[in-house]
Amino acid sequence: MHGVNTGSIARWQDWASFALGLWLAVSPWMAGFSANEAATANSVFLGIALALGSHFECALDDCTPEWLNIVAGLWLLAAPFVLGFSSSPVPTANSIAVGLLVAILAASALSLDKELGKLWHRLVAR
Repeated sequence: MHGVNTGSIARWQDWASFALGLWLAVSPWMAGFSANEAATANSVFLGIALALGSHFECALDDCTPEWLNIVAGLWLLAAPFVLGFSSSPVPTANSIAVGLLVAILAASALSLDKELGKLWHRLVAR
């Protein structure tokens, strides 16, 4: 993250996102919805991307991956409705739950960025 080294502070969010990415990638088979092609493809693709992104993020001091995780989390919230698997309760609940957790973890890590906080206070003060 910019300005101050918050990498060690936010490290737990990165590892939690890594674990969520791994879960998302294997969840079609673990939760029994692998027959739903749209839900499976979405879960596997985003799960691998989240796990790899979170793994490499642990070595970086940049807030860009956090913004990408927020976007991924928001996509997971919308995916059941956009991709048409919202009538299947298990993949829908899985996508929404993981998306919500990923977005919250990313927002939590971003909240630790002091430079981002200074920018926010400048924008609000205007």
